[in-house]
Amino acid sequence: MELVHNIEEVRSIVSSWKKEGLSVGLVPTMGYLHEGHQSLIKKAVEENDRVVVSIFVNPMQFGENEDLETYPRDLNKDSKLCDEAGADLIFNPEPEEMYKEGFCSYVDMNGLTTELCGKSRPIHFRGVMTVVTKLFNIVTPDRVYFGMKDAQQLCVIKRMVKDLNMDIDVIGCPIIREKDGLAKSSRNTYLNKEERKAALILYKTISLGKDLLVSGERDVNTIINKMKDNINKEPLAKIDYVEAVDLETVEKIDVIKGKVLIAMAVYIGKTRLIDNFTFEC
Repeated sequence: MELVHNIEEVRSIVSSWKKEGLSVGLVPTMGYLHEGHQSLIKKAVEENDRVVVSIFVNPMQFGENEDLETYPRDLNKDSKLCDEAGADLIFNPEPEEMYKEGFCSYVDMNGLTTELCGKSRPIHFRGVMTVVTKLFNIVTPDRVYFGMKDAQQLCVIKRMVKDLNMDIDVIGCPIIREKDGLAKSSRNTYLNKEERKAALILYKTISLGKDLLVSGERDVNTIINKMKDNINKEPLAKIDYVEAVDLETVEKIDVIKGKVLIAMAVYIGKTRLIDNFTFEC
């Protein structure tokens, strides 16, 4: 496995693979990798001849007073995990490599980015779309892999690829959870012991929402209100949002019909965690 920090070297390596007729998978990450990321890499290894993992804490997708400077980083640990999962190359650029002096070009979207995380993080998806487009242009992958924990991000990337005629398959992979149900996240490391216990309210509330749907409840307000009431039982929890949207358009809905995404963002102390589930009827 190779570790590369500059764009031209990545392009040279991938070009040599393509000349051999090899397929290329890409797993974009911000590092501090865990079993969720590892599942994406293993899936990519199964479906491609060569796999690139990008590790880049993208400053463009962080808003004011967010955790850019404190976001956890451990390249040695990440490299070991990538190697064990079967990756062939890690692309780990500095911000100056990705955004040259005078950088002023962006990729943006209307509609899908206005609900859920887009409300409280208004610049986030422009940063995500811009960096992902750059990674696609640098690596030229056949397939890319994203986790369903960031469900809105996955919807946005799929739509961007479709709208801009990018010849790339976007693969969504299941949420990987701890044994007690908490969704794997690099930000889980921010939680102290008491907060880690309190964070289980997210999974408990996801389970409640699923149970309501399985029992036949279809009124969105009823489901969302019961989920919010459950979260509010936890003193350390503060709701950012709990919403039901159409899975493809990310538009708010009133009745459960078709493919639905029920998603939440909840602060546990100062740490913002997200979780979700999908349902189809």
